Amino acid sequence: MASPVELTFLPGLGDVVTEEVGGLSVAKVRPVPGRQDAVRCRVSELAPLLSLRTVVAPFLVLTFDVPRPRSLSSGEYFPRIVDAIVQAKRLNSDDPLRTFRIEAAGSDSPVFRRLADQIAQASGLVADESGGDCVLRFRRAVDGPGWEVLVRLTKRPLATRPWRVRGYPAAVNATIAAAMVRLSRPDPADRVANLMCGSGTLLVERLLAAPARSAVGVDISSDAISASADNLAAAGLTDRVTLHHTDIADSEWATAGPFDVVFADPPWGDKIGRHDTNESVHQELLQRAADTCRPGGRLVALTHEIKVMQRCLQRTADSWDVRDELRVFAKGHHPRIYLLQRKT
Repeated sequence: MASPVELTFLPGLGDVVTEEVGGLSVAKVRPVPGRQDAVRCRVSELAPLLSLRTVVAPFLVLTFDVPRPRSLSSGEYFPRIVDAIVQAKRLNSDDPLRTFRIEAAGSDSPVFRRLADQIAQASGLVADESGGDCVLRFRRAVDGPGWEVLVRLTKRPLATRPWRVRGYPAAVNATIAAAMVRLSRPDPADRVANLMCGSGTLLVERLLAAPARSAVGVDISSDAISASADNLAAAGLTDRVTLHHTDIADSEWATAGPFDVVFADPPWGDKIGRHDTNESVHQELLQRAADTCRPGGRLVALTHEIKVMQRCLQRTADSWDVRDELRVFAKGHHPRIYLLQRKT
């Protein structure tokens, strides 16, 4: 029997998420009414949802034809909530769920406190209002009357990658990186370069999506190269990437080209870089990528400097065609993903 699920993501990535989820669903993927960060579908198996790369978190959806959440504590409805928690516990058996939290308007009310006590007794989980492993969202049904309970199927959001053992200022969100990889249409024959590679998020996501003929990462910061090395090692990818501690203007890294795909996440000027020099940085990025990318190859770049990027693209219009442009919303920023194709 197919289970209804809701998948949350960063606004702007809906089309990419729908494409990724399409292979798993047994019903049409559809937006959640009134939301820009969630879709719904039905799946025959829950376990494959834990391998999604562009999704922030998957939830099992339970719908109840009741007028108020107080009714959910009854013997007619409550066992379904417990069963969903049991499924979540089973999916996380390697890293067991031990706590839970309720997310709801009025979650501190007597009704929800009683429900929390009931859930704790029936599931063996301990209530933790601030950081519970198992997230239970109670809300009015989005498609009609009644109430819904959404049970997160993962201990942590999928966006929290286990291989990320080293952080780095302004590191790209992993689900955005995964979306950039999907836009590049990864192929095992690709020669891949990641310019200004930071902590290696794009490199890891690309190589987890598919093998590559070769892959190089380039960054002028020794801290960035060290962080990339640690994250690649944690992902088991050390032997598949050559890291270069150098400026992208240098030529040594480019000998691995010409590249089929170039990824870049240039500094935005808030945590790394400076706004007054970012135009020259973006200009150099587009030029070096054009110099090292084969005709017909792709550049996938993420930047918050939209006006700067547009000016630089006008100056390099003889080198690049803009194939796609996605605006993403992430932690107060509205960066854009550019998919460019090298002109022949």
